[in-house]
Amino acid sequence: MKKLLPLTGILTALLSSKSALAEYGLNMTQGVTSTSQDIYDLHMLIFWVCVAIGVVVFGAIFYSIIAFRKSQGAKAAHFHESTTVEFIWTGIPILILIAMAIPASKVLIDIETLEKADLTVKVTGHQWKWQYEYPEQGIGYISNLAQTSKDAIGSDKKPENYLLEVDNPLVLPVDTKIRFLITSSDVIHNWWVPELAVKQDGNPGFINDSWTEIAEEGVYRGQCAELCGKDHGFMPIVVEAVSKDAFAAWIADQKAEEEAAAASATIVWSEEELMASGENIYNASCSGCHQKDGSGMPGVFPAMSGSSITNGPAADHLSIVINGKGGMPAFKMLGDSDLASVITYERKAFGNNGSVVQPSDVTSAR
Repeated sequence: MKKLLPLTGILTALLSSKSALAEYGLNMTQGVTSTSQDIYDLHMLIFWVCVAIGVVVFGAIFYSIIAFRKSQGAKAAHFHESTTVEFIWTGIPILILIAMAIPASKVLIDIETLEKADLTVKVTGHQWKWQYEYPEQGIGYISNLAQTSKDAIGSDKKPENYLLEVDNPLVLPVDTKIRFLITSSDVIHNWWVPELAVKQDGNPGFINDSWTEIAEEGVYRGQCAELCGKDHGFMPIVVEAVSKDAFAAWIADQKAEEEAAAASATIVWSEEELMASGENIYNASCSGCHQKDGSGMPGVFPAMSGSSITNGPAADHLSIVINGKGGMPAFKMLGDSDLASVITYERKAFGNNGSVVQPSDVTSAR
């Protein structure tokens, strides 16, 4: 007993602490969309039906145990079958299931049916990041785990929203019917944002769809819900819901940035400019496997430092980064300037003595 007292005290302290209860909840997320509210209402309806069934069944069991116990002189009845009882305990559950299936079917149909979308967003899963494209607006970008979370991996000091923050969130307007086209470039991923009631597999070679209509402005977080490899736990989803006017302004800014990026791919960059830009891209897209210092993971991911690739012909290096090789995913989704920057950084950093790569070299290699 004396040994158990300290353990009890520790458990009590842990369970009463704010950190232990921070993510503790007793119910599912209500969300901020009509679909999520319908799912929540269906969940609560079925929950209370199950509660009522439990009360009736266990009430009958406890009543029988107490009222017909042997100490009161009760004697067990002996019978083999009863057609009436068979009909009752078979028929009632069937009626209950039918009654529950009607609202459930309505919600399932609403989840899958969208007559007309006001906005379409294509979501592509990569190991281990998300790519968002707005086909009608002609823009797109990559969303990676935020550097603050990457720097805190293995550290005792964690930032706010650790592993749930990204460098480029998905921006969406409120009060707009949005259709998602979800796919993958490599393995199966799953795009899941609980508060939007969207959870859909991204399968390579296929396009699945889903939809939502966000009612409230705010930031909503999710994660990849499919075990997709080494960094499965490091590809969060952040959706920023804004007003329609703010969304239109953001689209204009994104178009201007893409035009500037396209123009930058036609000029010659200095080595200093390539190195500065390449370091940021390397930390966002490459350091998870090859490490921030370029040391790699022996036997799993090769080192950048002293590599025959980073110090060899630029054409070989370009081919691997653009098209991928073995466990190395393709990075062709990056722009020519970004690829030139990160490849130059890999070839000149970590003590390497490789050549500089210009955006025009990437254009030719594609």
